[in-house]
Amino acid sequence: MKANDLISNATILKIAVALTASVIVLLLIMKSDHQNFSYELNQPWRYPLLTAEFDTPVMRDSVSAQLMRDSIDKAFIPFVIRDYRVAARSVDRFVKIIGNYVSASEAAFLGKKLNEVYSRGVVSAELYDKIHSFTHNQLRVSDESEDMNAVKVIDASGMMSPNMAYRAVDSAYVAAKSTPTHEARLSTDVAKALNASLVPNIVIDSVSDTRFRGQEYLNVNSALGVIKKGQRIVDRGDIIDAQIYTNLNNYIDMLNKTESETLSKKFFTFAQAVYILMLFALLYLFLALYRRALFDDFKIVTFIVTLITFFVVIAIETTEVFNNGLFLIPFAGVPIIITVFTDARTAIFSHLICILMTALAAPFQFQFVVIQLVVGISATLSIHHLARRSQLLRTALISFVLYNICYAIMLTLSEGTIASYSLRMVGIFGINCVLLSFAYLLILVVEKLFGFTSTVTLVELSDINSPILRHLAEVAPGTFQHSMQVSTLAAEAARAIGANSTLVRTGALYHDIGKSESPIFFTENQHGVNPHAGLDPETSARKIISHVTEGLSIASREKLPQVIKDFITEHHGKGVAKYFYNTAVNASPDGKVDKSAFEYPGPNPRSKETTILMMADAIEAASRSLKDYSPQSINALVDKIIDAQMADGLYKESPINFRDISIIKDTFKKRLATIYHSRIEYPEIKKRDIQHEQQNH
Repeated sequence: MKANDLISNATILKIAVALTASVIVLLLIMKSDHQNFSYELNQPWRYPLLTAEFDTPVMRDSVSAQLMRDSIDKAFIPFVIRDYRVAARSVDRFVKIIGNYVSASEAAFLGKKLNEVYSRGVVSAELYDKIHSFTHNQLRVSDESEDMNAVKVIDASGMMSPNMAYRAVDSAYVAAKSTPTHEARLSTDVAKALNASLVPNIVIDSVSDTRFRGQEYLNVNSALGVIKKGQRIVDRGDIIDAQIYTNLNNYIDMLNKTESETLSKKFFTFAQAVYILMLFALLYLFLALYRRALFDDFKIVTFIVTLITFFVVIAIETTEVFNNGLFLIPFAGVPIIITVFTDARTAIFSHLICILMTALAAPFQFQFVVIQLVVGISATLSIHHLARRSQLLRTALISFVLYNICYAIMLTLSEGTIASYSLRMVGIFGINCVLLSFAYLLILVVEKLFGFTSTVTLVELSDINSPILRHLAEVAPGTFQHSMQVSTLAAEAARAIGANSTLVRTGALYHDIGKSESPIFFTENQHGVNPHAGLDPETSARKIISHVTEGLSIASREKLPQVIKDFITEHHGKGVAKYFYNTAVNASPDGKVDKSAFEYPGPNPRSKETTILMMADAIEAASRSLKDYSPQSINALVDKIIDAQMADGLYKESPINFRDISIIKDTFKKRLATIYHSRIEYPEIKKRDIQHEQQNH
């Protein structure tokens, strides 16, 4: 079986990425299916007439139910238990303890008073406060005495908390034992014993209280009536009051429970799965047909699918928490981020896929798709070439304006009015656009995760005050000036054929950084002394060629992006150091020399941008040796160098075509003619004219 008949590993991985993303989205969509409608209390119903598909009980709204519960709680007589054993044990223990501190008569007196307090009832401070919050001041008592089932309603107004009971006993003792000349007081030991003995003998009967209270709550939870199958629940324009809101919640909950096991629900889920897979298939088809280089790059495909899935997941989860939560998500960030790393057409198509997929969770699907597409496409066109963070602020402002305009238009088309347009939606759009302005942070995350290089990073690297370029300017000023000239020349050619001019400009600045290790061996840095004079051609070639490997070493040490390293390794390709090769051939008796000793390590240029740099580098260097800068001479130089590189097969791995090469040639010729144009010779004043002026003065 032929190799191309087999599905490659890369293709299998791409399919696996799409399937994984589809499963994640589908699971979240299934979880959020209950969010079929978006509605708010005291706001109009914006959907068509909703009728019941089955008989639905009408329950009390939450406000009415709570009021009814409060009323029941206020009128409810709590159940308590009177434990006679507590009183007996407490009095006996108290009398025994104080027998060591007071006389027998005083002990009997205090025991009697404590018993009287318990006969009235001692309750906890919490229960005491609750009793006096009731209007009836009554309790239902389950006596733990002879008849365990006896329940009676008693007056609880005379019951006391432990603190009140203590004061009652203390007051009785003071009143009985004091004389006109002496006020009696409980001793410290007796007071401590009394305080320790006061334990509540009446406590809440939690079992009975909960059971009987629950029975009365049944009236609250019982249905007020039934909405018959086919009967109206709510119609477009109806204000959703508390009762309608409760009816809707109850109906939707029952609808989801009813549908969860039905065949129609399973078929609906299957249709959703097919829909999601179809969208990812369309994305792959677009990339395969119109962006083949991107489709062949597994990292790019994974990045696009991951970004789409990330936004869809965040949107679905946000919808679960916030009403109109879909409009909180800055979907315009999807095309903006993809534009930074690919191109605008791929970005807009990916944005379309993301919006159509998220629409599965949108309450107003048409409204959502139209608004997000308009804002996303406009944001992509406005950003075009992201080079500064300030561009994101401008795009965020444009998006905010468009969100509000589009939303108003959609409301007018669907409802005939914008009366339901609230400040809340303006705030939601504002939050959306604030988040969009922070897309720069997500761009940085993508760079780290996938190893990409954004335009913003390239612009930052092109700053000539960066440490690497500043060092190059100090130790190899000739090379630095050469790199600057090549950068300008190559960027202009890239713009002419639609290549990435920012990438070419930055790559050109760094392509010769390896020369900073041995600058004196390169002509542009020499000042009268040529170190090659005492070297054989092979050694000289080796020193010249080494600037590629040394440049790559510097780039790795300084953690420069891979795209910059490509310019360093590919700007000479697998070309030959012809000066020293020709010298060696001429010096050889038989004219035979090992050509591989004079070849650069390569590889040959594999992109339009590195190909342009190869051309510009050779032409800029050769143009310095021209003696005649006439248009004919410049044209001949450009044609000669580029044609020679083509003849050597240095462009074979590059996607550049003959039309591009023709345009690049013309661009180089015009640019060099501008740089080396002949200057006007200023006339000097003749001697006789000077004398004439002096005489006139």
